[in-house]
Amino acid sequence: MIDKKEWLTLNWNAESLAAEVADQVVAWRRFLHQNPELSFQENKTSQYIYETLSSFGNLEISRPTATSVVARLIGAQPGPVLGIRADIDALPIQEENQVPYASSEAGVMHACGHDGHTAMLLGTAKILSQYKEQIKGEVRFFFQHAEELPPGGAAEIVKAGAADGLDSIIGIHLASYMPVGKFGVLYGALTSSTDRFDITIKGVGGHSSQPEMTVDPIVIGAQVINHLQQIVSRHVSALEKVVISVTMLNAGTAYNIIPDTLTLTGSTRCFDAEIRKNIPMWIERIVKGVTDAHGASYEFHYSLGYSSVINDAAVTKLMEETIREGWGEEEIIYIDPLMPGEDFSAYLEKAPGCFIQLGAGNPEKGFTYPHHHPRFDFDEDCLARGVELFLRAAEKVVMK
Repeated sequence: MIDKKEWLTLNWNAESLAAEVADQVVAWRRFLHQNPELSFQENKTSQYIYETLSSFGNLEISRPTATSVVARLIGAQPGPVLGIRADIDALPIQEENQVPYASSEAGVMHACGHDGHTAMLLGTAKILSQYKEQIKGEVRFFFQHAEELPPGGAAEIVKAGAADGLDSIIGIHLASYMPVGKFGVLYGALTSSTDRFDITIKGVGGHSSQPEMTVDPIVIGAQVINHLQQIVSRHVSALEKVVISVTMLNAGTAYNIIPDTLTLTGSTRCFDAEIRKNIPMWIERIVKGVTDAHGASYEFHYSLGYSSVINDAAVTKLMEETIREGWGEEEIIYIDPLMPGEDFSAYLEKAPGCFIQLGAGNPEKGFTYPHHHPRFDFDEDCLARGVELFLRAAEKVVMK
């Protein structure tokens, strides 16, 4: 007769274990999709995750912030600490999909795959919690709030100390632009930094029939916008990826009144730390020069958002090898850097890590809409593959 520990070891097979929880993972995903909550408001979502994790056993569960959950699976033997992260928040979007699991919350939708990320991590925790005796070290499961809204939930979790002691951390983001089941791998900078600027141009208002009596902030603002586009083309090497976008413009109260003020808001994105440091200086220099030339004044505010996600070479190599061994070289797509931001970067200030893209698009099933679209959805066949990758990675790091 073999004991339970030996039986579990003999029955460890990541593929079959992931298949066993596949239906449950889909059910979790659909429940979460029907019940989305916005960033920093994930009260019911985090409670649902807490209760689900509590049913697994062998996990030490905590609430480092009001709407996040962290579960620790501490093995029977000492070893490294592996973190696995999922984000749990939704977006302020009215869903347009006509599916049984469509959002029940008006104006709120899981339009970025976070419901799938959460479900995959729940499935991973359910399986690994049965293997406490085989764990050499610790697996720490991060169910993180507020990825979509800077300053972001990751920074709060890190500040609370929940990421202390990590030796490495991994995460998956579903990608509707990639074929279902393919893995997107990139060494180094994966996502851009995401910062914000706010500019107020202060002029002198008046009647539209007498512009000579005014200092028109709208004309000045138009010049500022045009000059901002020259930062990328004339201050930055053509080999660098930089985006500066003006996304909000507000001025005026009536068609025949030149207003006193105009406000501009926008975002900047890049990968290079030195360029990131220089961008606010370049923007303000333009604003000051244009407003001075026209006798106006200004206010300028620049807010740092998320830093770039920089995939660690060693952890990325481990994940690449894990994918190749599990599915073969043909399932890997070596992707280019992505301009959207990600607050997974906050964990990388505590430990080296790797963020993998997992294909979730499938034109044959109609899953073609991009992230943050009101008709975004994904092929749920990808979820079991995500669980399997987490299991295979855990096997390499804490079960070897």
